[in-house]
Amino acid sequence: MTVRMQTPNLLARAGTVTALTLVTLGGTTAAQGTAGSADAASVSTYALQIAASKSGAPYRYGAQGPHAFDCSGLTLYSFKRAGRDLPRTAAAQYGRTRHIPATLRRRGDLVFFRSAGGIYHVGIYAGRGQMWHAPKAGSVVRLERIWSRSVSYGRVG
Repeated sequence: MTVRMQTPNLLARAGTVTALTLVTLGGTTAAQGTAGSADAASVSTYALQIAASKSGAPYRYGAQGPHAFDCSGLTLYSFKRAGRDLPRTAAAQYGRTRHIPATLRRRGDLVFFRSAGGIYHVGIYAGRGQMWHAPKAGSVVRLERIWSRSVSYGRVG
């Protein structure tokens, strides 16, 4: 009986999946330990990749992962895994970020939805007018087009 090792094939597939994920997200691997805005950019890019990896996870009010999320639970979880702490709620996260105009937004920035009552939803900007988020009860974490003009953007420092 001959036993063949499958490890090289599995490693090749894992490399392909990683490369495809990076191409899909339009990013590069996060280099931790870089300085200044490059560090913030790599943290945000890594947080975006983490959020994308949770695609299909169910929405559950108050959930912070790793298997279910609400909107701010997804952003909290993603940035915590990337090395940055955020407060629990979307409104508190808005208060903790550096506010930026839409013209300067970049992948990994937070997208805050607002109404007369204040901030009510948050996602992570993925580029091309889309974001990763945990929308509402009965749905799952997904990539979706930003549907409102009543949004603000925040950058995690």
